[in-house]
Amino acid sequence: MDGTPGNGSPLPCTPLASAQARAIADTFRPSRAWGSRRDYYYTRSKLGSDPLYDGVLQQLPDDGQPVLDLGCGLGLMAHVLRQRGRTQRYRGVDVDAAKIARARRAAADLREVHFDCLDVQAPLPSQPGHVLLLDVLQYLDAEPQQALLRAAAARVAHPGRLLLRTPLATGDGRDRTTRVADRLAWLIGWMGTRPRHYPDPQQLQAILVEAGLRVSAPRALHGRTPFNSWLLVAERGA
Repeated sequence: MDGTPGNGSPLPCTPLASAQARAIADTFRPSRAWGSRRDYYYTRSKLGSDPLYDGVLQQLPDDGQPVLDLGCGLGLMAHVLRQRGRTQRYRGVDVDAAKIARARRAAADLREVHFDCLDVQAPLPSQPGHVLLLDVLQYLDAEPQQALLRAAAARVAHPGRLLLRTPLATGDGRDRTTRVADRLAWLIGWMGTRPRHYPDPQQLQAILVEAGLRVSAPRALHGRTPFNSWLLVAERGA
């Protein structure tokens, strides 16, 4: 396909303010002066440039339902939730054991925040609630993507939401830039696997509808970044 994947307008959201990003990044400072500051600088840059976190919070109900974050990386969403006064239980899972260890250290003072080292292709935690699947799908082949979407949808509570951000196969300049950046992230070792398949939006929506969710049109969630990021909100009624 080529061009815009749907009629949804871009989400009006912004990155975190500099002071907010720095406060979270400070939790990733090394305990020793000579320790690596890679996570600190990555976190400041990510939170201060990517509108992902504001966009997700706009769509994530503050209703006390627990949050399951699939492919959570360093668990930055947990920090943003607490910084914004959200108290719902948070569980993040990721296949990268080193990132999970660093996420646990940085979140040691956050209440009701837990991390597990788990491949998202393995059986997922069974807790019902809201589910986040952010910038993960492109690292799976087409069939595992579909299986993960079905498993994630099965963990959406009544009522609850699945928030899915992913690059899409649009064939434009943003698409090409995203593919290059994802491959570079793998080559330098930041991501443990190479990008494998960029999904088609109509197919994503069809799978989620089949799983019993009401799905909105994809909305651009890339802000001022050069990447091809789109947000889908899939909801299960009461």
